[in-house]
Amino acid sequence: MPLPPAPTRRAALLSPDAIDAPARSSHRGSRRSGDARAETEAPSGPQALELFDRHSAEVPGGGLEAPPAPAARPRRKPRSTPASAPTPAPQQQQALTRSAPAEAPRAEAPAPQPAPKPKRSRSSGPAKLFVLDTNVLLHDPMCLFRFEEHDIYLPMIVLEELDGHKKGTTEVARNGRQTSRTLDALAAAQDADIAKGLKLDTTGHREAGGKLFFQTDPLDYALPLSLPQGKADNQILGVVHALRDLHAKESPDRAKREVVLVSKDINMRVKARALGLDAEDYQNDKTLEDGDLLYSGSLALPPDFWTRQSKTVESWQSGSSTFYRVSGPIVPNMYINQFVYFEAPGEPSMYARVTEIREKTAVLKTLKDYSSGKNAVWGVNTRNREQNFAMNLLMDPEIDFVTLTGTAGTGKTLMALASGLTQVLDDRRYTEIIMTRATVSVGEDIGFLPGTEEEKMGPWMGALDDNLEFLAKGDGGGAGEWGRAATNELIRSRIKVKSMNFMRGRTFLNKYVIIDEAQNLTPKQMKTLITRAGPGTKIICMGNLAQIDTPYLTEGSSGLTFAVDKFKGWPHGGHITLARGERSRLADFASDVL
Repeated sequence: MPLPPAPTRRAALLSPDAIDAPARSSHRGSRRSGDARAETEAPSGPQALELFDRHSAEVPGGGLEAPPAPAARPRRKPRSTPASAPTPAPQQQQALTRSAPAEAPRAEAPAPQPAPKPKRSRSSGPAKLFVLDTNVLLHDPMCLFRFEEHDIYLPMIVLEELDGHKKGTTEVARNGRQTSRTLDALAAAQDADIAKGLKLDTTGHREAGGKLFFQTDPLDYALPLSLPQGKADNQILGVVHALRDLHAKESPDRAKREVVLVSKDINMRVKARALGLDAEDYQNDKTLEDGDLLYSGSLALPPDFWTRQSKTVESWQSGSSTFYRVSGPIVPNMYINQFVYFEAPGEPSMYARVTEIREKTAVLKTLKDYSSGKNAVWGVNTRNREQNFAMNLLMDPEIDFVTLTGTAGTGKTLMALASGLTQVLDDRRYTEIIMTRATVSVGEDIGFLPGTEEEKMGPWMGALDDNLEFLAKGDGGGAGEWGRAATNELIRSRIKVKSMNFMRGRTFLNKYVIIDEAQNLTPKQMKTLITRAGPGTKIICMGNLAQIDTPYLTEGSSGLTFAVDKFKGWPHGGHITLARGERSRLADFASDVL
């Protein structure tokens, strides 16, 4: 039987007619909806346990067995219906009732992955009363609508502090002004009564079912004498203390409920707990609770992968790449553009990238080996597995957005610059390289810098200079001093250093954009930079999540974490976490022990 042709389209662009499956929803690139449909379909009557797809099983006459038509397949009621699965119609429910007997054995299908940001079920108990600190409003101006059915209370001192931060052009000042406008819109809504509380869903935010209360009456509280009474933080603690006593007992006009302080200030939360008050951090700004849960971009295949796949795997050659179509329970754990690798002692290794996912089957494409001298990129060879994965993403013209994370010395900047110079000067794929970074200093700021925009950014671009010196030295060969100077001038003419402060409103056409130290960006700043991309532009975001210098940013709330999590599985985006440093033995040892 001749081998099938190589796939030419990605999974997100496939038409529904190209896949032998029942009618589907309009989410054509969704893997989860396919999993939910596949779980409701099973052959009637006793069947042997199947580990792989039916359509890839061999038949005695040679070739592959064709799957039956969708209409001929009886349906049966699934064991557990995911929350995101649509409710079947009455006709379908009757068909499910008349399905195969319940004792028929079948392969346990892997649970479909949950949709991003699922709505949490609202609690049946009484709504809590959250007292917000000023820094929460200045950190996220939309925080008023992130507490679901619970109520929000703002002390008067919070409004005073909010008024003091509204002047200026900083991010904090902009958030303060936006919060003030939001409060004004809620107070100006029709039938709004501040004494009874302002409904938070009057401005269109239907997910907020609670009310907003202001401190309109003085509250009686007594704090320890060790806390200065005039400090704003202590006044907020006093308000929380009074509200807790007020709502501790149920009364005819007031229900008993829990009062919780929400603050981004760690010391504020410590003082609240020392006084016996409930205090929490603001969690809605965090993409992940734990940085270890971040998508790594690679997946190790189990040692028995080829043994289990020996009868169902399909392979074919297209150009210099080999394609494999695999199936089985590991497929639901894969994403588009995720790297998979097989390494076992005594067996040949395999490194590939997921290019298509069709329900329970995935297509893997082998990678180009950039560790070989003949595939050097601007004189740079990769030294480990993750670097080779990253170089395949950087050199692929179909990938528009690449994120690279890793510790110091893993080669993020060097590989991004080398691939950029190759594609700008040799391939002419992009017109120039634009490089920027977050100007957050490690220590004390050195003050204002003189000169033009590029001259002001010069001290922040030491990493660029170091890597350009290495790349120009490696490319110059034996051209002598004049040749190296000409190479440096040519490289410099195609690299522009820009400040992020002036990115608003710009559009980059056919540019190769490098965003360094992206771990210091907020999700809002990251969105501002990525949306500057025009046709033909490629953006590379790099950073080390263990070296965040921006106040109030953590591994879970960093803009780099936000981008990695939101872009995973997108057909034109890729991510890889670089695991091993290649700078020097001193730098590697320092990263481990310090």
